[in-house]
Amino acid sequence: MSIPVLRSVHVHPVKALRGFAPAEAEVEPWGLAGDRRYVVVDTAGRIVTQRQHARLALASAELLPDGGITLSAPGLEPLTVEVPELSAPDGTITVEIFGTLVEAVPADPAAHAWFSAYLENEVRLVHMDDPAHRRPVDPEFALPGETVSFADGYPLLAATTSSLDALNSLIAQGDHADEGPLPMNRFRPNVVIDGTAPWAEDGWRRLSIGDVSFRVARSCGRCVVTTTDQLTGERGKEPLRTLAQHRKDGSRLIFGQNLVPEHRGTIRVGDPVKILD
Repeated sequence: MSIPVLRSVHVHPVKALRGFAPAEAEVEPWGLAGDRRYVVVDTAGRIVTQRQHARLALASAELLPDGGITLSAPGLEPLTVEVPELSAPDGTITVEIFGTLVEAVPADPAAHAWFSAYLENEVRLVHMDDPAHRRPVDPEFALPGETVSFADGYPLLAATTSSLDALNSLIAQGDHADEGPLPMNRFRPNVVIDGTAPWAEDGWRRLSIGDVSFRVARSCGRCVVTTTDQLTGERGKEPLRTLAQHRKDGSRLIFGQNLVPEHRGTIRVGDPVKILD
């Protein structure tokens, strides 16, 4: 039997925007270096994602070596945003992400204007300056001291190509077969793994990718973002309809597994993946 391998790595510098797929990435305690360190918020400080604005799927963010980003979107000139500086004592604002209040540093006003023009709503771009202390992982599924960036809830999300193939086979048998097969980008994972049996990840507790080991915190509950075509911004019914029939855990529709790094390191496309527990 072949050894599972890391097929691809995905980093999304701004939550909800398109990311990029490097050949390797540094693993930090709170996620891949540069992943989801920025997020858009509304005037009340609540995060704005593809849940509210599907056209965020059409915008992209390029990560710069110093941690800044270059934004691009249809109809707008690209904009380079430098890492905002924290200026005490009032250098942060409070933002709300899924009921949790987190301190973040506002980006340059030009970034606010850029996103507000794109979404035709008043919004702001903010940056997580200190991911080691700003936002803890859900304590019900975390070990003491574990933190996360602006990802939905955990440092990394892993998905397998075999499970996507199995899901697409189920979609092909359903009422919305014309929507399939779905690409992996619907699920916006950080790491994609080849060479496993379908749904094998349900039983994982620990794994290693190359020299870096991870704890599996819990399966990933899926939302309307998965129904959003990441190339057009259009929404459909799948995969949520099929997940509701075949991949339901209580009220959660699940696909993929949330990971927490056990130490720092570098992962590379082609690295062997070992199931440790």
